[in-house]
Order: sequence, then C-alpha cells, then structure tokens
Amino acid sequence: MNDLEKKFAQTIKENKSTIYTVCYMFSKDADEVNDLFQESVINMWRGFEGFENRSDVKTWIYRITLNTCISLDRKKRRTATEPLSMNINLFEDRDEDTRQVDMLHKRISRLKPFDRAIVLLWLENMPYEEIGQVVGISTTNVSSRLYRIKEQLKNMND
Repeated sequence: MNDLEKKFAQTIKENKSTIYTVCYMFSKDADEVNDLFQESVINMWRGFEGFENRSDVKTWIYRITLNTCISLDRKKRRTATEPLSMNINLFEDRDEDTRQVDMLHKRISRLKPFDRAIVLLWLENMPYEEIGQVVGISTTNVSSRLYRIKEQLKNMND
C-alpha cells in the first residue's frame, strides 16, 4: 500500500461515523445505507489525490457524501420500485424516544434532498458558516432556509 492509499484509509477510518450518519439520513434500510456509504467512499477516492486542503477534510467529506447521496436519491426516485413488506416488524422498538426519532426521520426523509442535507448538517451541530461552505450557499441563506425547513417539519402530518 502506497502513502496515498494509507492516508486515504486513515481519513476514511477517522471519518467513518460522519459518512455513515449522512448516508443514514437518506435511507434507513441497512443495505441501502451500506451502498450509499460504499459509493461515497469510491467518490472520495476518485477525488482524494486532487484534494488540496483548501477546506477542512471533514467539510470535503460532507460535501462528497451529500452529493453522492443526493444523486443516488434522485436516481432512485426516477426508478421507483414497490418494496415487499411484512405485516410485522420483529425489531420494532415501542418506547417513546424511538417513536419520536422515527417520526423525525420520516419527516426529514420527505424533505427535498437539498433541505435534507442542510438539516443533517445542522443536527450534527455544524456552524451555519460551515454548512454554507458544504452546500454552497451563504450563511444568511442557511439561516433562512433552516427557519423555513423547521416550520415545514412542524407542519407535516404523519
């Protein structure tokens, strides 16, 4: 393994939870999350040699992972399939916290991909300025979009 490959492997290892968190916001299906994770890592490898440290590596990782997830989400929506379902979920948690998290996840998943990305970064406690850098908008625009997104989430029916 050469130095570039070692550096890339270490970068992925250090940021694995960040990548996974972004992927999880775009799907709750474990197989699909793993596919999103793998595609994101592939895209990072493609751009790793050209990464010039003009931004923080975590910002770069968020940006690539979000772009990958948004692209694959759009593709998936164009070729929608009908999932098979069971009438019972053997792994379902019934406590109030789990129901709240599930409700929030369902509502966030109904947002447009760009808005979903902004909420995810906000939930990760990222400063508005850095969110703007990741998604390519101004800090003021981040603030106003978050306000509208929060209102939209509050007004959704389950």
